[in-house]
Amino acid sequence: MHGDLLLGLEHLGQIAPRCKPRALLTTALALLLAGPVAAAGPASPICTCAYITNQGSHDVTVIDADTLRVVATVPVGKAPAGVVAASRRGEVFVANADDHSISVIDMQRQQVSATFPGGQGSVGLDASADGRRLFVVDWYGAALQVVDSANRQTIARVPLGPAPAGVAALPDGTMAWVAERDDNRVALVDVARAEVVARVPVGEHPFALLLDPARQRLYALNVRSDSVSVIDTRTRTVVATLPTGKAPYGAALADQGRRLYVTNQHDDTVSVYDADTLQTLQTLTGFGYPEGIAARGAQVFVVNWMDDNVQVLDAASGRHITTLATGRNPRGFGAFIGTPAP
Repeated sequence: MHGDLLLGLEHLGQIAPRCKPRALLTTALALLLAGPVAAAGPASPICTCAYITNQGSHDVTVIDADTLRVVATVPVGKAPAGVVAASRRGEVFVANADDHSISVIDMQRQQVSATFPGGQGSVGLDASADGRRLFVVDWYGAALQVVDSANRQTIARVPLGPAPAGVAALPDGTMAWVAERDDNRVALVDVARAEVVARVPVGEHPFALLLDPARQRLYALNVRSDSVSVIDTRTRTVVATLPTGKAPYGAALADQGRRLYVTNQHDDTVSVYDADTLQTLQTLTGFGYPEGIAARGAQVFVVNWMDDNVQVLDAASGRHITTLATGRNPRGFGAFIGTPAP
């Protein structure tokens, strides 16, 4: 079982994590000795929280974004990686790759309220703005599954190229972009037609996607090309290519959308760009295999796989604010910050 988990970490993360003896020994011992993780007491009824998926400890660390403290640890399925907070529904969806399932966390109780099938190995997740549609990328099944969030039933299942990864849904939920990693392209899926209606070639091995509706752009992070392809969603063409550090993994718009943050796994860095001009502003250092990233107000949350923590940054300056411990091997692949609707 433990071997399967480590293989899953390598496969889902595109490139195997570096071999640090301390980290590998700690993880191996923890996996052998770990028992069930009990959830902490519930957070406040209305909490803007970050939900960090921990692939090594099979749980989700819940961080209150206002107080910057851990308020709960929620056990989920095996090897969770993908996550999306659907605030309008008051639910967080977590993709458990090794369980072939999706866990649903109630954002007010901070507990799992439901679990349903997630294909052969779900990875990327996204949701429509109203939370009514959930988009699940099935890595091993090479398909996009569109789910009715209320009844957990599949609306559409659309075949894709091999090893699809990230997904970015249009706010109205009518379409979604998906990274077809092994084909070096992104696909646009029409939900009503249940088919791919456009494909755009990008760099090598696109993994994460980020939609920028205000600028009518899509950012595709190319793990092996060390770049971000900037796609005009109107013309469906690449209009710019941004150089990054090694193995870009996650992206977020911060500082009221003025800055684009990108995590670089193999450089232990975060690249920061002017979102209007696409010029590089900063390269931040001091991370430990950074992966997931999300922004909230004046804050940016960076998930460090190797260091088992989250660093909180000031969005405007990139200054470090604090570091918070998580479970083992945190990934946070997706839009993991949310506030439940009253």
